[in-house]
Amino acid sequence: MLSDQDQDQNQDEDALVQEDRLWQANGWTARVIKNDEDEGWAVAMIKDGEPEPALVGPWTMGRDKKNPKPLDINAFNTLVKTANEVLRRHEQQLHAQLHKSVRVNTEGAAYITVNFDITPDEDEPYATLTAFDPYGEELAQVRALPTFKLSVASATAWIESGYRRPA
Repeated sequence: MLSDQDQDQNQDEDALVQEDRLWQANGWTARVIKNDEDEGWAVAMIKDGEPEPALVGPWTMGRDKKNPKPLDINAFNTLVKTANEVLRRHEQQLHAQLHKSVRVNTEGAAYITVNFDITPDEDEPYATLTAFDPYGEELAQVRALPTFKLSVASATAWIESGYRRPA
């Protein structure tokens, strides 16, 4: 006898569509669509709960050279892997845009690490400058404009100013 949870899971799996042009599984939907730009086909990979596709790419024509090749489990799994890689690259790119770090050598051969973190906000984005000693202890933290350009020179100037908020 199946528990209520197992029955719900089986019903969810049964509700998933796995057809030639529409395939759902593992939190993703693959939809084969007509490519408006030429006479071919494209596939859109949409993560469950997201309004926009994470990936749209060309799709292979079938043997009749008119209709798309049908989706199958192997193609779907490859598409899921590719779409996940695209999302991961986007996350890495966003992180790189919002977080920068430099090391500044100071007198006595010690170094100070300066981090610049942008907090995106539609109304009031801001950034935080934070300085750390070689042991990871926080030396100072100030709010900065998100347009501040972090470099070794700008970090050095901030340190030499006594960690005053940059203009």
